[in-house]
Amino acid sequence: MDTIANTIVVALGGNALAPAGESATVYDQFRHTRQSLEAVVKLAAEGWRIAIVHGNGPQVGDALKRNELAREIVEPLPLGVLVAGTAGWIGYMVQQSLQNALQRLAIDRQVLTVITQTVVSRNDPRLHDPTKPIGSVLSEDAAADLRSRGVVVGKDGSGRLRRWAPSPTPIDIVEAEAVRQLVNEGKIVVAAGGGGPPVYRDPTTGWEGVDAVVDKDRTAAVLGNRLGADTLLILTDVQAVYRNWGTDHASPIPHMTVPEASDLLETGELGRGSMAPKLEAAVTFVQQGGRRSVIADLTQGVAALNGETGTTILGDH
Repeated sequence: MDTIANTIVVALGGNALAPAGESATVYDQFRHTRQSLEAVVKLAAEGWRIAIVHGNGPQVGDALKRNELAREIVEPLPLGVLVAGTAGWIGYMVQQSLQNALQRLAIDRQVLTVITQTVVSRNDPRLHDPTKPIGSVLSEDAAADLRSRGVVVGKDGSGRLRRWAPSPTPIDIVEAEAVRQLVNEGKIVVAAGGGGPPVYRDPTTGWEGVDAVVDKDRTAAVLGNRLGADTLLILTDVQAVYRNWGTDHASPIPHMTVPEASDLLETGELGRGSMAPKLEAAVTFVQQGGRRSVIADLTQGVAALNGETGTTILGDH
């Protein structure tokens, strides 16, 4: 599909809405949501066609914990259904917060949330190798308790203990064509929330859910390519992609070609669960037809698109 100028997919991290070490009440998350949408509001004012993908790592992990605590009272929900549930209520927060911001500026753009299903392979080996941090930060005692129950626990990109979930590779999005039509009409669409509930096609019954959490940046890349977007903007909690991350010699990388980004990923210095999936998604988006990917701090989205900060990934030209 040919790329469409001024069409962008913006990926917002679930941690941006519920930062580690802060209260995660829904009221705090509404506040963080409003703060996270500054770049989207500016893009909307400039007339960009926009789709928004948000993460759900902290939220879906907390939902899983609620299920476990209440399992003697109400029937627990499977992880795939919890992903769909968080896509609904986080989408509601993003949608309402953006509607209010646009209304204050007299910008006439409709905003809506679409629950989309992300296609994965039933035989994906990632389903048996949990790598996705979810839920709130764990104490050593809480981590030990989960491990005693067979739950995989590991450290996230910041060295904090978190529950880990399987994270299969996204292949396609079932409702991509409907999202494309809405975006081309000028509507701002919140889609693939939390990476989208993962599904596979059963030859007898049709679409069936999978108990896993798809990485939202990888799904955003797939959605961007299906929409024909020319730009993927990944907003996170660091300024850019860094070389020698975690050392005294760390330095931001303002620009990379796809081969350069691929070489950096092969070194393994970015880790499995932090920046690496973001850069992998950025590379995939450009390789599959996107013009550029930009990784930047949540508050610096527009500046990053202008090349003033962040990391921009282009083809090998």
